[in-house]
Amino acid sequence: MQAEIQKAVDAGKLTSKEAEALARLAPGTYVAHKSWGYGQVADVDFLLLQMTLNFKSKKAHPMQLQYAAESLAVIPGDHIAAKKLADTAAVKASAKQDPVGISRCVLTSFGGKATQDQIQAALVPDVMSETEFKRWFEVAKKGMKADGHFAIPTKKGLPFELRDGPISHADEYLAAFNNARQIKDQTKAVELIIKHVEEFQEPVTQLQPVIVAVNDGAKKSAKLKPDETISLLATRDELIEKVPTLAAGTDAPGISGILSDERAQLSTLLSKTPDSKLTRAVAAIPAAFGDEWPQRAVSVVLRAEKARLASEGANLVAKNGQGEILRAALERAISEHSLSSAALCWLCEDRVGWFSDLLNHKVAPAIIAALERDAHNERKDRKLHDLLVNDPELVTDLIADASAEELRDFMRKVLLSTVFEDLNRRSLLGKIVRVYPDLQAMIAGNSEQKDESIIVSWESLERKKAELDELVNKKLPENVKEIQIARDYGDLRENFEFKAAKEMQRVLNRRRGEAERDLSLARGTDFANADASQAGIGTIVTVRELAGGRIDVYTILGAWDGDPDKNIISYQSALAKALIGHKLGEQLEVPTEHGNRVVVIEKIERFRS
Repeated sequence: MQAEIQKAVDAGKLTSKEAEALARLAPGTYVAHKSWGYGQVADVDFLLLQMTLNFKSKKAHPMQLQYAAESLAVIPGDHIAAKKLADTAAVKASAKQDPVGISRCVLTSFGGKATQDQIQAALVPDVMSETEFKRWFEVAKKGMKADGHFAIPTKKGLPFELRDGPISHADEYLAAFNNARQIKDQTKAVELIIKHVEEFQEPVTQLQPVIVAVNDGAKKSAKLKPDETISLLATRDELIEKVPTLAAGTDAPGISGILSDERAQLSTLLSKTPDSKLTRAVAAIPAAFGDEWPQRAVSVVLRAEKARLASEGANLVAKNGQGEILRAALERAISEHSLSSAALCWLCEDRVGWFSDLLNHKVAPAIIAALERDAHNERKDRKLHDLLVNDPELVTDLIADASAEELRDFMRKVLLSTVFEDLNRRSLLGKIVRVYPDLQAMIAGNSEQKDESIIVSWESLERKKAELDELVNKKLPENVKEIQIARDYGDLRENFEFKAAKEMQRVLNRRRGEAERDLSLARGTDFANADASQAGIGTIVTVRELAGGRIDVYTILGAWDGDPDKNIISYQSALAKALIGHKLGEQLEVPTEHGNRVVVIEKIERFRS
């Protein structure tokens, strides 16, 4: 063939560059073409200056020699594509018998490294189906790891690499940690080390620098990313438990230090901590707060933003002999309807735990209040809602000890609440009626039920009207436009903007319904005719604490007028209800955040707007 090529060059039919390329394209040579894929040279005809090739999709395909010289790249006979062209059946058999060998062949074909997607493309569908590949690759990956000559990526999308000699996976894990630049990536790298800690031959020498690096990183990130730093430190502590010969160090940062520094947002911070790290994080509360730790832990439980945090906090308090403090706080929060949705979720799920006896009829309206509060604050977590609706026994368990009036009150709340879709509302009511059939009449007569009016100031009434006006005339029309714009983006099943706009529409319509209902019940007043002979709506009440002599002045106004900073309280609040009806000189108990206290009424005067 070389002589034929030289004749073509001498005759001016081929350039020297083309001749050099054609010299490598003898019959039987395997080649790659950017459009037609892999093939094999079948014949070369110098009379016609034409080459014949067999591609998978084009058998006996003719190609001009000049074009062949420019467009074909030679691949070696041990390339995976060449092996498939030569004997696909043999490759299939080899893949079954020797997954690591075929993996080595594919990586070699790609220059020593290839991603999982590239390996799949090389074998599917010629050697195996896509479904078969998924099972096969799990076996191949384990084999590559055990072989020692393959670098296994720690992240999806990164390539597998073939090395000349055996490598240490421990070194890979250390490299992954050293290359991590973000706190989250460092945490994942340490978790990987923990998972494969048995592969470290000299754990103290190899892993003590990791502990030092974690400590340095934690010191730098504690202020900026306290939640991520807690996860990192929890993982560090887990590694030290796995390898007791490792040492955290005398000046090492700890989770307790971060909790102490972030005490103002303790519940929020811990709610961001992954569940896998939460036990360690919560366990650091006593060290963080000393003698006041029980109060801090109780606060965490009451304000928890996820049920797992409430559970961990409650276990910490109960196991350390402080359960009665938490019990009293839970009872108070349930009565005042201030317990978070997550804490209520934990309480309802943990029906055989430390505080299961608190699951009584008072919890049911507290759940409704929490759901309505979440809806008002536009929280999307539906766990408590779904638990109440889907648990076949929860609602009937909660109201088992309720009086007839308490039952009717709860039924009324379910009927009037806007947090339930009609089907879910019917399901809840049906569960109750099956146990208390005499309440069926209340549901049937729902359209005739009348709500009690609520007293509000003229100012708060106007504010509520303005809020409704803004909803109807501004926010809802804007939302309609957003839905239309998002609809034009394409496939609604994958259209995030459309789903978000539709969810907002549901939120806005719910708020509109609530505002319209509230306004229909509202009765405005200026409190000018308030009766100052006793504590009541429109009065300013001065009380003195008997135990310490503390003086407090409370202004009792309408349902929407509460302002704690100014000691203005709604007549619907627990404190106002305790005061209303009492006269000058009377002693009574009033609720506080820390329990009830006894006061005497020193003065009652009419409110002047």
